[in-house]
This record gives sequence, structure tokens and C-alpha cells, in this order.
Amino acid sequence: MTQQKRQKTLLLTGASRGIGHATVKCFSDRGWRVLTCSRHPFSPHCPWPGGEENHIQIDLSDPTKTMAAIEGIREKLNGSLDALVNNAGISPKGEGGRRLNTIDTDLQTWGQVFHVNFFAPIVLARGLRRELQAAKGAVVNVTSIAGGRVHPFAGAAYATSKAALAALTREMAHDFGPLGVRVNAIAPGEIETAILSPGTEKLTETIPLRRLGQPEEVASVIYFLCSGESSYVSGVEIEVNGAQHV
Repeated sequence: MTQQKRQKTLLLTGASRGIGHATVKCFSDRGWRVLTCSRHPFSPHCPWPGGEENHIQIDLSDPTKTMAAIEGIREKLNGSLDALVNNAGISPKGEGGRRLNTIDTDLQTWGQVFHVNFFAPIVLARGLRRELQAAKGAVVNVTSIAGGRVHPFAGAAYATSKAALAALTREMAHDFGPLGVRVNAIAPGEIETAILSPGTEKLTETIPLRRLGQPEEVASVIYFLCSGESSYVSGVEIEVNGAQHV
């Protein structure tokens, strides 16, 4: 009798909208079980199977709470984790949506941004390394085009946290590689979501493909990096921005 194929499992942070929402759908449509993490309770507006029972409410801006949630996540994994996608990210704005620069951003905001965007990914990966190793899994960190240049809308704390996350990806690839775990990053550019800053559409004039990206286009790259199709790819950051970075 043929042994039944094991269902793969994804743990995704920041699933409730935009790229995260598209990523859940992408993996779910391909038969994966998806565990989602968010500071909010599960929303009935997120139409994927098993959503509520596979949702973990975590405040990723609090490292103590993030570490404390690891055991609860582990109990849902049955010993293995095929993919961890660190998608959650925050980019606070000033009054009237103003970009916060290095002069205007207070220390508390710097700390909050780095806890969510930079520290949470390594806390989760380290805490679940045995499960990742058991599955010979993959980690994908979602960085940003803002990590490599001053962006007209992304704040200084966000941009520097994403640059640090890109460097962390390289370090993790080196350290997790001997466990059989691949670690990569994707750097989205201007993606059409409900939280775009006013004026973003004007940037299409400077993007070689002359359009905004779609969340599904980012999700498909994430899926590639978590699949066997990229089995010898590790330590890279893939730009998903319509050649905006060139």
C-alpha cells in the first residue's frame, strides 16, 4: 500500500492583508496547511480552510510575548515545519501620513519597528529550528526595496530594519544550512495593496514595467523559495519590483 503523502505546513506572519493574504491563498490552493500569526484575532474575512483553528495571536512587537508563543506554535506543528515566512512588518507614519526620518523618529518607535521587522523573524526561526530541521524546511524573510535606498514613503526605521533583515538572511543561511534549512529573502517594490501611500501610483513612471506589482506575483516567488524547485537556493535576496531597482 502506498504511504499517504504528508501534508506540508507553512507558518506565516502578517497574513491578514496584501502580500500575506495572497501567500496564504497561494499555499492553501496547493494543498499546504497554513498557520497564521497576527496581533489581531482571526478575521472571518480571511476565507481559507481551517483558518481560525490554525491562527496564533501574537504581538510581535513584544519579544517576550513572541518567545512565549513558541511553545503554543510547536504544539500545532506535529514535529515538523516545512516553511516559515516572516512577512509581518510595520512602517509608522507621522502626522498626515508624513514619512518619519532619522531626526523625527523617536526611540520607542525605532524599537517597536525593529522588534516586529527584524527581531521576530530570528526569534521564530531559532525557536522552531528543530521543526524546520526535521522537515528540511525553508525560511523566507520579506525585506523591501526600501532596504537599499531612501524611499519617498517608507520611514527610516522601516528601511533600516529591512536592510538589517537582508543581512540577517545571509547570516541565517550560513548558520541554518548545516541543519538542511534554506534561508532566503524577497524584496518587494511597489505592490498594489489597500495600504499604499498616496502618490505611489506616480512611481510607475519610473518603474521599467510601468505598473504596480500584484500581491499574487509576490506570493508566487515566496512559494518558489519554499518549494523543491529551489532546493539549492539559499542566502539570496530576490528583487520583486518590475526592475525598479536597476
